[in-house]
Parts: sequence; structure tokens; C-alpha cells
Amino acid sequence: MGLQAVGLPAAGPAMGVSMSRRVFAAVVAAAVLAAPLLLPAPSIAATAAPAAADKSVKKAKKPPTAGQLAARKRQKECGAEWKAAKKAGKIEKGMTWPKYWSACNKRLKAAGK
Repeated sequence: MGLQAVGLPAAGPAMGVSMSRRVFAAVVAAAVLAAPLLLPAPSIAATAAPAAADKSVKKAKKPPTAGQLAARKRQKECGAEWKAAKKAGKIEKGMTWPKYWSACNKRLKAAGK
């Protein structure tokens, strides 16, 4: 009595083909199931963008304080002085804008500007 009498296929070349088909089908099925996990989810980025836009719409900018306005005015004034002095060649050797700005800002603050 052989395997065929019990209903099992006989071992041989036919068995190898059937097994390789099953292995191939299992590999393809695993790849199909794993593919969505490997791709970036566009829905997450799409839902995050409108949320960020809503926050910027809801949040209004605060008006600058008096101190900030005064600092901007001093910076513009010092910038104009720096450009004029640089153009006239009156800037000391080694003087940089940050150093000039610091000295000019102190001078204008002391003058009450």
C-alpha cells in the first residue's frame, strides 16, 4: 500500500513543483501584505498641514512694544550712520558692524532716543 492509496501525492518531480508554487505564493502574499507598511503614509502629512494652517490663522501677532519700536528706530539710525561713515572712509580699522552697533546703541540710549 503506497501513499497514493491514502490520498497523499507521491514524492517526486510533481511534489517539488507543487511545493515551489506554494512557497512562491507565500512570498508574494507576504510582500503584498508588507508593502503598505514600507510606504510613507500621505494621509498623515495631509492632515498635519491643515492643522498647522489653523494655528497660524487663530494666532494673531502681537503689536511690538514701545521698547521694540525704539530699538528698531535706533538700529535704523545706527545703520544709516554706519553706511555714511563707511562710505566716507571714517570707520576705524578692525571695526565691524556688531561693534559699531553696540557703541552706537549705547550712545543713542544715553541720549534718550
